[in-house]
Amino acid sequence: MIVLPPSDKSQLSQMSLPPFQQEIVQAMERSPVPHRYSSLDELLFELNLRGSIVGSALALNQSGAKFAVYRKSHCNEMYWSRTDEGGFRLRSGVAPSDAIQDIYLNGPLYGFECSMAMMIVMYKAVLDQIGSRAFNTYFTDLYLFDWHYDSDLGFAQGNRRLGVYPGDILYFKNPDHNPETPEWQGENVIVLGDDLFYGHGIGVRNSSEIIGALNQRRKPGARRSAYLLDLIIHPDYNHIRGLRGVYARIGTSVYRYSGAGQQA
Repeated sequence: MIVLPPSDKSQLSQMSLPPFQQEIVQAMERSPVPHRYSSLDELLFELNLRGSIVGSALALNQSGAKFAVYRKSHCNEMYWSRTDEGGFRLRSGVAPSDAIQDIYLNGPLYGFECSMAMMIVMYKAVLDQIGSRAFNTYFTDLYLFDWHYDSDLGFAQGNRRLGVYPGDILYFKNPDHNPETPEWQGENVIVLGDDLFYGHGIGVRNSSEIIGALNQRRKPGARRSAYLLDLIIHPDYNHIRGLRGVYARIGTSVYRYSGAGQQA
């Protein structure tokens, strides 16, 4: 259920939300787990950002950006400098918003693994929601590699058995992957809807199709099937909401998530 201040809950019940948002609200209301929000604005921002995550995932799928292992990754070096480990570091003097947008505008110039794709989708969605001015204030030191991310993006964890919603990140694990192709040890995906996901290198597929694709990339004689982990990752919606209209730099550090989404 959704927990809001009484006046906001009443206002929510009278709103005519877009079908995408209405479906999420209805699913949250059916959930036995309380979804607590301090205000209606907090909930609406999350709904909008979830929509932007889905839109950014679909746009990246259509951008022409290729799947490439880190040792073979490539980028538009007008905006990014490729590091020895295969990551992309923002070039000096380049606006972060322009660099993220370029991945979508000039996708064929880029190749990267699916964990990096998850970060690109998140940055693009945040950019779309808070605007270039705030984005360029808070995300000045962008470095795209695996699960590295700016502290102002932030991530929280959950369990899919307590509810999965569009915009969440999940992970399909391939325990018997071929050791000669470690990039297929699993697939990070964005939830697009009911049993529909985007994974970079696999595309837009349902769970059976993703598991089938991973099972084709197992070691000879493998018996264990790929499967979906219970872990959910999503950005810190409320923190990102606070970045709107606030342009004082408060410092940035870089974290590395070391959970399920490791490669592929």
